[in-house]
Amino acid sequence: MDHPVTRRFLLAGSGSLLLLSGCSVTTTLAPIETGSATDMTDAALPMVNSLRRKKGLSSLFSDPVAANAARDQAIRMARYGRMSHDLGSDRTFLARMKRMKVPLPAAENIATGQDSTEEAVTAWIRSKKHLDNMLGPFSGLGVAVASNAGTGNRPFWAMVLSNTPPRFPFRA
Repeated sequence: MDHPVTRRFLLAGSGSLLLLSGCSVTTTLAPIETGSATDMTDAALPMVNSLRRKKGLSSLFSDPVAANAARDQAIRMARYGRMSHDLGSDRTFLARMKRMKVPLPAAENIATGQDSTEEAVTAWIRSKKHLDNMLGPFSGLGVAVASNAGTGNRPFWAMVLSNTPPRFPFRA
């Protein structure tokens, strides 16, 4: 016995499955060497601290934990070839900060395309949200840049602001 309703349902279901099978997303990561990010904290720190002093805020210190987290994020963005806070297996900023052992609360600024630390920091200063991060209640700073030939050698920048307690002596 032929049931037209059942046959239409099966045909519609088969068509939907066929349509969905074409929707799978595969992200191919461009190869990037481990350690190919450059720590730019020492170059960024005087600019950020000058900005903070003008606003009557305390200076940040160079935080190796935040620098490591910034390096990790810059490498991720260079590998994926796109700027985002949520890339890779961690999927969220909070998960990444916890994995990298950055004391919370923390903040992150990201950028792409700037050819120098000064250009990256200036771009962040011109963005209210990024500026608010740099003027926030943080103690430590880490900045890194990475690029990747597989994604066009475009520089990807990451700044992590932390609440890591300063270890003396520290560089401000």
